Amino acid sequence: MFTRKASLELHYRVHTGEKPFHCKLCRKSFAYNKDLKEHYRTHTGEKPFQCNTCQKSFTRSCSLIRHKRTHTGEKPFKCEICQKSFAAKISLVQHRTIHTGEKPFQCKVCQKSFLYNKDLKEHNRVHTGEKPFQCNICQKSFTRRCSLTRHKAIHSSEKPFQCEICQKSFALKDSLVQHHKMHTGEKPFHCKWCQKSFARTCSLKRHNRIHTGEKPFQCKTCQKSFAYRRVLKEHYRIHTGERPFQCETCQKSFASKGSLVRHYKVHTDEKPFRCMLCQKSFANNEDLKEHSSKHTGEKLYQCNTCHKLFTRSSSLIRHKKIHTGEKPFLCESCQKPFSQKSSLVQHYKVHTGEKPFQCEICQKSFTQKSSLVQHHKLHTREKPFHCNTIQTFFASNKDQKEQNRIHTGEKPF
Repeated sequence: MFTRKASLELHYRVHTGEKPFHCKLCRKSFAYNKDLKEHYRTHTGEKPFQCNTCQKSFTRSCSLIRHKRTHTGEKPFKCEICQKSFAAKISLVQHRTIHTGEKPFQCKVCQKSFLYNKDLKEHNRVHTGEKPFQCNICQKSFTRRCSLTRHKAIHSSEKPFQCEICQKSFALKDSLVQHHKMHTGEKPFHCKWCQKSFARTCSLKRHNRIHTGEKPFQCKTCQKSFAYRRVLKEHYRIHTGERPFQCETCQKSFASKGSLVRHYKVHTDEKPFRCMLCQKSFANNEDLKEHSSKHTGEKLYQCNTCHKLFTRSSSLIRHKKIHTGEKPFLCESCQKPFSQKSSLVQHYKVHTGEKPFQCEICQKSFTQKSSLVQHHKLHTREKPFHCNTIQTFFASNKDQKEQNRIHTGEKPF
């Protein structure tokens, strides 16, 4: 019910969707004139509402009211189900959906559902590539306004939000909130599939892609899709050849920071991950997991095309290229393509004549380490590969396979 007829007429726009007020600069429409006035401030940069505690300014009075609660600690909006309190009403509304599981807004492209229409609009930009929010200092563009706000903190040295426990300061309030969870150990966001918990909702969203198989980030060059934006960025470097991460010790360059961190352990010989069964140590946890599967016989990685199983994720990635025929690594000298980077590195030695692996006994050199290992067996007379048919031993697996074909009659070439 309304006390004034004019108020009722304005309210009707909620149901009709009427938006008679248009922005002359970007043609965006609004239901109410006050919303249009507030919107104009995004173009002019005007922020007339200032906090008298920290002097931070805002375009809207309601934003200032919410901000003041960061100083007072006031949280007047309480959830009736779990009693959790919030400083803003919209935060309470968003929180309630955790209990109901409601997601009424669905993407027409990929059918992903969202709690709010604004989240759907932001998600649609993943498909369209639209980035409407631009930094006025460095002109970098973003799909979300909050991403632009966080980015602007890079240009400013101001950090008004301080942790009461360790006195660390932050440019953004949400960064402080997330930081507090390091002290409390709070992880309120739970995965409905595996019950793993997370401190941040964005971490849960990224984790969920492991279960759903969703890959929203697509390479514009080769159409390959990825679950995470950072992986797509690293993938682009295959096409551009960019390697921005350089080792200070040997000047070797890498496409990803993670690869550089792993490489550093070559120089330090650090191997902090130890197998509990044989005490062998490894430079990273991924190598330890793959090694452990040798003891258990477990093959965790399965090809979704032919269902072949592998003990290592890298082996599965290489195997998949058999089905796709993909050969993304191209020799700059002769344009020959390869499915694996390691094959391209080995091939380069054909052009350079490089033979870095030398036998300590006879000084013969080889382009590949595996060739040197096989050569050593000529000196040691080691023959670890056994033919069960004629009880003969061989120095290499290749020789054993060729002998087996004599017995089986197989002619694969």
